[in-house]
This record gives sequence, structure tokens and C-alpha cells, in this order.
Amino acid sequence: MGRAAYKPAGVLMGIAAGTVAGAIFRQVWKMTAGDGEAPVATDEDRRWGEILVAAALQGAIFAVVRAAVDRGGAVGVRRLTGRWPD
Repeated sequence: MGRAAYKPAGVLMGIAAGTVAGAIFRQVWKMTAGDGEAPVATDEDRRWGEILVAAALQGAIFAVVRAAVDRGGAVGVRRLTGRWPD
């Protein structure tokens, strides 16, 4: 399976990873901050520190989930085709 054939699957997996990462972030934020809603950068009632911590946590969760999904997809392709996707 060449790069061109793997790319559409990678895009779909990326969308799924973003959805899963968002759900995980919301649950982690709810458990750690005790607040139902994570702050957004334009929320004037939130402090800089809270906004930056939320953004860093969200980015870290997204990166880990995306890496796990990408790696799992590549391993799956190798199992199906015997070749690592380029």
C-alpha cells in the first residue's frame, strides 16, 4: 500500500483521533478542574494561567491520541499487506 492509498485512511483516522481526543480532554478537565467547561482563549472571565494550562493539556492529549492512532494504523497496514506505509 503506497502513500497515496494510505493517505485517505490516515485522514479519516485523524478525524476520529481528534474526536476521541476532544472527549478525553473534556473528561480530564472536568475531573481535574472541577469545572464543566474548559476555558477558551477569548473568555474574558478566565485568567491567563487557566487558559494556557487548558490549551497545553488539550494539545498534549491530542498529540498522544493522534500518535497512537497513526501508529496503530501503520501497524494494521503492515499486518494486512506485509509492508509499512510510506
